[in-house]
Amino acid sequence: MSVMQELPLGIQTFSKIREKGLLYVDKTRPISRLLGKGDYFFLSRPRRFGKSLLLSTIKSIYQGQKELFEGLWIENNWDWSKVHPVIHIGFSSMSYRQIGLDNAISEEMDLIAEDFGIQLKSNNYKSKFRELIQSVAKDKEVVLLIDEYDKPLIDFLGDDEIEQAKTNQQILKSFYSIIKDSDAYLEFLLITGVSKFSKVSIFSELNNLRDISLKPQFVDLVGITQEEMEANFEPFLQNAETVFQIDRTELLTRIKTWYNGYSWDGRTRLYNPWSLMSFMESSKFSNYWFETGTPTFLIKQIRKHRLINFENRVVDESAFLSYDIEDLQLLPLMFQTGYITILQEDEFDLYRIGYPNKEVKESLLRFMIGSFRQGETSLSTPIAIDLYRAFAANDLEKVMRIVKSIFKNIPNHIFIADREYYYHSIIYLIFLLLGQYVECEINTNDGRLDAVLQTEERIYVIEFKLDQSAEVALQQIKDKKYYEKYTFSEQPIYLVGINFSSTTKSVDDWVMEQL
Repeated sequence: MSVMQELPLGIQTFSKIREKGLLYVDKTRPISRLLGKGDYFFLSRPRRFGKSLLLSTIKSIYQGQKELFEGLWIENNWDWSKVHPVIHIGFSSMSYRQIGLDNAISEEMDLIAEDFGIQLKSNNYKSKFRELIQSVAKDKEVVLLIDEYDKPLIDFLGDDEIEQAKTNQQILKSFYSIIKDSDAYLEFLLITGVSKFSKVSIFSELNNLRDISLKPQFVDLVGITQEEMEANFEPFLQNAETVFQIDRTELLTRIKTWYNGYSWDGRTRLYNPWSLMSFMESSKFSNYWFETGTPTFLIKQIRKHRLINFENRVVDESAFLSYDIEDLQLLPLMFQTGYITILQEDEFDLYRIGYPNKEVKESLLRFMIGSFRQGETSLSTPIAIDLYRAFAANDLEKVMRIVKSIFKNIPNHIFIADREYYYHSIIYLIFLLLGQYVECEINTNDGRLDAVLQTEERIYVIEFKLDQSAEVALQQIKDKKYYEKYTFSEQPIYLVGINFSSTTKSVDDWVMEQL
């Protein structure tokens, strides 16, 4: 077995990765497409996708640190005499929660100036930024790199903190306005973030800022392609084959199902580096990316917009554009934060979107179920597994007990105020999560849910009703012939009608018969 290099989990500094001999997936060729053009760029990608490492790599290139690039593509494809001073601003390390954003920026400008041996004379963050750029660019144009520009906004998107987000937005507007007046001092600019917010001056005033987030030639700037994964992680793949006792084809299929699937052009599929490397390190299929950030405000937006089905939706390009802090739009928010991705683009510039992979889908479903039930997220998967086992054992009595238990934690006043929404949402989400473990087809029409669940022994065609009767549900299955596409199977087919009472928040009637 080949020697396994240490993985750079949590390390975002290019020089540290190279000096320590850690594994680095060579991104210098796609990076070179950006450099040397004197342009201003903006790139949006989800968290943990390699944006910080991208900026750190560009910093080392412009600082002429050729020795760090030995053996990489750019080593012999770059003019290493082209050296520029680099101002690298990272908002994630600023203490804006403690001292306020304006003071935090001001403090950061002083620290950067100190690294250049400069003493800033200005007394506010905006003037300091201007003075810093002009002072550093005294001999040569500056490369300006800004990482996580939007973090002071994203961190305050909860309803109770939105006013702080608006305040920070105004501060950022003022701060970024300096860039427009500094064109003569700048060689190159790259700004990265998770989201593209509207009404921020970098988008409204910097008319030469190119948003490359959806540009085909830059889709692989960050993230790891299938080819890169197989070329760089061979010893880890060999180890995983031994751990799971499966062949390479099956292993690659599982890894792809769990962690591949992110796309910004509908064609190129990428792995989230954090999830992929976490799997390679542990040889365990688990939810790594989702666990590093709980999307509480996102769940609130899902409930606010009453949208829970993100599978195979067709949208136009506006679903990927900027959004306003004061009027958060759910689909752009879901897309930019990485919970949905582009599955396919057609000739009419329409996009089919959905979950990128099993990790994201399963994790978000679990979290949504926990939120809707007002219960522990960790209990969502056991409920789905118990439901699967009950169906597998043909124990419909147990199925009904589990369905009843799903609703018991919801406070009565919340459920009564919005019972149709809560009922349909939770039933839909539970069966969608169940589909992660057993073949389960769900179609919703006019708020109704038809579920077809296939175990090794049987096929169940299920119709749920609210405040009607199980017989009505069963008759609908027969009238609309929901079972018809499964009649070719040799497995016995069972038709199941279930009625749920909003008064008792429980199943009050169910009926089953074999076709």
